[in-house]
Amino acid sequence: MELTIITGLSGAGKSGAIGAFEDADFFCIDNLPPRLLPSLVDLFTLEGTRVERAALVCDVRGGVWFDELLREMDRIAQMPDIGLRLLFLEASDDVLLARFRETRRRHPLAEGGEVLRGIEKERAQLQELRDRADVVIDTSSMNTWQLRDAVAQEMAPGDRPRMQVTFASFGFKHGVPREADLMFDVRFLRNPHYVAELTALTGLDPSVAGYVADDPGYGEFMDRLYALLDHVLPLYEAEGKRHLVVAIGCTGGRHRSVTVAEALAARYRDDLDVTVTHRDADRPAEARAQ
Repeated sequence: MELTIITGLSGAGKSGAIGAFEDADFFCIDNLPPRLLPSLVDLFTLEGTRVERAALVCDVRGGVWFDELLREMDRIAQMPDIGLRLLFLEASDDVLLARFRETRRRHPLAEGGEVLRGIEKERAQLQELRDRADVVIDTSSMNTWQLRDAVAQEMAPGDRPRMQVTFASFGFKHGVPREADLMFDVRFLRNPHYVAELTALTGLDPSVAGYVADDPGYGEFMDRLYALLDHVLPLYEAEGKRHLVVAIGCTGGRHRSVTVAEALAARYRDDLDVTVTHRDADRPAEARAQ
């Protein structure tokens, strides 16, 4: 199994780093006392368990037990079939000081509230770990998403997860979905609800999808929507967005929005981690006005 231990200076971004490993489907634990490392590895390697990759944060919050980290790492390094890596995060004193002032959190080694002295003490305490690290990342000039990107590139090349995109159909008459990041209204397309043989069906039925696609405005609209999403989806991903909800609405959420959501899912499924949901498609069809 792969085991990554994350450590470094307080305020350097260890929480953001472990988030990158969570995105890559690692089993993650924050603030683990080092003495528990060998027992945890034994648990992970038991027959029948499915933990193949884990990332653990160990830092000075562990108090007196943190001093045991190097010794426990040496023990784990002797275990068969364990790939051990150490990621160390650091930042300049000025940046760390500014971060503690901004968050108003107490530095774990600051005595009497003297944050800078706590930073200096911690830097000296961690020097040997820094020297042993497989990768050292200086986060001084990074925001949270840049840090996650740096961690993904340094520690898990090839494992960077694709952005998850949910294409969700809905009916405006039942309320808009609060979780939507992008929302498009397709009520301008002709409505299959008013065609007797299509009323009881949904956009999942080929006859309904064909009827919607035959609308004179459908083709141009879809081309423009594809162009927009082709442009913005990579930008969201580059910014660090890991899950995006694109909502497509029509009147009842059973015909037009379902058809469009399915078309979008089909287009992007090969490049992104795509799911498609139809919130209102199973609602009973309402009687048509006579």
